[in-house]
Amino acid sequence: MTLNKKIIIGISSIVVVLVTANFGLNLWLEKKLPQIIQENNTTPYEIGYKKLTINIWSTSIQADTVVISPKVKPKNSKEKLGIYGTINTISVANFSIWELLMGNTIRAQSITINQPDVILYYQKEKDKDHFDRVKNDVIGPFEKIIKVHDIYLKEGAVTMVATTTNKVFFDAKNVAMNVEGIKIDENTLQQKIPFTYSKYELKIDSILYQPNVFYKMRMEHLIIENHELKASNFQLLPLLDRHQFVQTIKTEKDLFIVKAKEFTVSDIDWGFKNEHLFFNVKNVLLDKVDANIYRNKMPADDLSKKKLYSELLRNLKFAMTIENLEMRNSKLVYEEEVTFDKGPAVLTFDRFNLKATNIQSGLGLIKTEDLKIKINCIFMKNSALHVDWKFNVLDKNDSFNIKGTIADFDLNAMKRFTMPYVNASFDGKFKKYKFDIWGNDVNSKGNASLDYDDLDVTFYKKKEPRKEAKLKSAVANLFVKKDSDEHAKTCTMELERIQEKSFYNFLWRNVAESLKKILI
Repeated sequence: MTLNKKIIIGISSIVVVLVTANFGLNLWLEKKLPQIIQENNTTPYEIGYKKLTINIWSTSIQADTVVISPKVKPKNSKEKLGIYGTINTISVANFSIWELLMGNTIRAQSITINQPDVILYYQKEKDKDHFDRVKNDVIGPFEKIIKVHDIYLKEGAVTMVATTTNKVFFDAKNVAMNVEGIKIDENTLQQKIPFTYSKYELKIDSILYQPNVFYKMRMEHLIIENHELKASNFQLLPLLDRHQFVQTIKTEKDLFIVKAKEFTVSDIDWGFKNEHLFFNVKNVLLDKVDANIYRNKMPADDLSKKKLYSELLRNLKFAMTIENLEMRNSKLVYEEEVTFDKGPAVLTFDRFNLKATNIQSGLGLIKTEDLKIKINCIFMKNSALHVDWKFNVLDKNDSFNIKGTIADFDLNAMKRFTMPYVNASFDGKFKKYKFDIWGNDVNSKGNASLDYDDLDVTFYKKKEPRKEAKLKSAVANLFVKKDSDEHAKTCTMELERIQEKSFYNFLWRNVAESLKKILI
């Protein structure tokens, strides 16, 4: 036998041995792997699949048509509870053959989950209990089955259904997520977030969320990447029309419609420290917000105390810091309606731009700078309005200072508000009105000045609101000072805060008091 023949036979023998060993090892792993999954799966869910492929050469595993469902089967579809899901493929790359042979754990570089479609049938419970259940039932046992460095999720869909109503209250389409540098161990499993990571990315094409019976929220193109969040076409929409809403509520409550073309949150840092959630961001930008706030006065007054914003922030149960918040190119409309017959009184704020700095909660703070808010807008499509507002969240007296200026205001523009509200209209011009108010949770003091011309008041008949009540108008104009004689008139005002009313009611009463003192 020649040397070449010996080499060929030797190589062929090695190849045969390797192929036989590979076949035998594959066969053994195909039997062992399902056993590992079943024995280590202590979750309330069973995991099934149509096909399992193991490749020793590429150290890869792929499961096709994976199905997840509760181990305890419901008697009928109405009793469904928990997670039901199908996954097109799950691929595990670069797994450790040695650990799989010698132990009961799959250790790999990455796992890729393709086209998961998950439905969670959800029963109302405390948020904390629900979070702990997910962590204990799903994430905890996951560490016993597989340890990976990276997780990739592609083309996912997540739906949450309320078992009490069988209605969808959360739906996310085309979800993609990458989480890299994952670490799960005994220490991390004891934390609120049971794993650590070095990098994450989340993209969702569309989200629908119904937080309660009054509203639904929509959002498109949500992207969270490198500690930044971006989303477009945000909408908070009522589920009821105004008549239905008024019939539903027992006491006065605002009804909101909020739309935003785009919002961005940058430099996000969040987590848990000493069992407390913290959420810190550098900048929040809201662009082209279109908001409508509607209040109907027919329901009974809500007599509970209305806390000022400083107290609300101070008493938040988590640590929050927003260094800068900006709203630009926006529009706000406030409507207040006494009866449906007369229609709402309307206040509009166009080209609304707001900048706020140092927004903080009080948790863990000993000292902090004032929260400052600057607003510039066009009031009633007529004149420029500037407002400066500041307060400190740690001040338990809830002290604040707010001052503003409105210039070249044609009073006829207030007709949309005064006609339905007080059955009157005004003519004339406010050349410049300024106010400066210092207040707290109990009372306020302030001063104001007004330079105005040609003031005239017209009252209308209650039963015929388009016809002037001439006698009433004539009497009113006898008491109104027509102009400020080319010099701004000034006044001071002092008021007690009505605890059952909002901050904006307190502000409006101060403004109204100053106008009454100057004009009458």
